[in-house]
Amino acid sequence: MPSVKKTKPTPKLAVKKTAPGNKPARTPAAKTAKITPSAKPASASVARAAPKRAASKAALSKPSPSKGVLDVGSHAPAFKLKDQSGKEVSSASLAGSPYVLYFYPKDDTTGCTKQACGFRDSYRSFGRVARVLGVSPDSEASHARFAQKYGLPFTLLADPDKTLANAYGVWVKKQNYGREYMGISRSTFLVDAKGVIQKAWRGVRVDGHVDLVLDAAKAL
Repeated sequence: MPSVKKTKPTPKLAVKKTAPGNKPARTPAAKTAKITPSAKPASASVARAAPKRAASKAALSKPSPSKGVLDVGSHAPAFKLKDQSGKEVSSASLAGSPYVLYFYPKDDTTGCTKQACGFRDSYRSFGRVARVLGVSPDSEASHARFAQKYGLPFTLLADPDKTLANAYGVWVKKQNYGREYMGISRSTFLVDAKGVIQKAWRGVRVDGHVDLVLDAAKAL
């Protein structure tokens, strides 16, 4: 019998198994591109906070409004108003001599009458050092009646439009029994011969005030 040549079995190719964890790694680019949940709110909060800080800084650096507020050293505002006789009185006509400008709320009321009579009783003393002028929003006719009733020898200026009161910053918001309204803050200003305010009294209490003003006028 012919001999049968035995063939060697073909060796099986070894298939290398990959480990379960050997998956393709993410590229660094993919890792950096991923935004973590904590990073997003942080950047957003910074963006929101920045305008607030800027606004706060701007508010602190912004000067507070001072319009209409005059103090010692300020130049007295120019004006032209009518007195109780209808005669025009101007700041220009007062130049060269000191004067007292006192603002009061209303003719023939208790506090205003007491204050006016105080200036009346010291009128001669003031006559040697400074001219006295009272100012309120009342009309010329009201001033005339007030002056006649109490024998007031000094000038009363009618400021119905509150022009001078606003210039001196004495037309303000007031409160009484919980009700808010606009009115005159009782105030007095002593102006020297050069038209410069030398003394300013705001929120005046009537008792003893005239004597304080007279002493300050004598000291000019």
